[in-house]
Amino acid sequence: MNETIVTISGIIGIIFVFWFFLMKKEKKEVAVIGSVDIIVEGGYSPEAISIPKNKTTKLNFIRKDSSSCLEEVVLPDFKIRKHLPFNEKVVIEITPKQTGEFKYSCGMNMFHGKIIVTD
Repeated sequence: MNETIVTISGIIGIIFVFWFFLMKKEKKEVAVIGSVDIIVEGGYSPEAISIPKNKTTKLNFIRKDSSSCLEEVVLPDFKIRKHLPFNEKVVIEITPKQTGEFKYSCGMNMFHGKIIVTD
């Protein structure tokens, strides 16, 4: 009886871990012109933004989560790494020169967002 309970609990745990870390969540893309507030709380909201090429866009990161993982944001394609103090707005200005998808993440690379640059 105990072996059955442990086996079922293990299977449920494996399914939960798979769902939590590997299942693709549909990312709703938000079109942005000028500036956008990105709330940092258990991830990034909005998770995917669309911005125009050759136009300066202000990304306003506001961290509401006390997790140490989310205290830094990294935009590797733009060579930007910024500390995000708790409950403070940190403005990052970018002017993309090419179209495409550019990912950003927390300092530990556990939470991700996406910037889609369009013509």
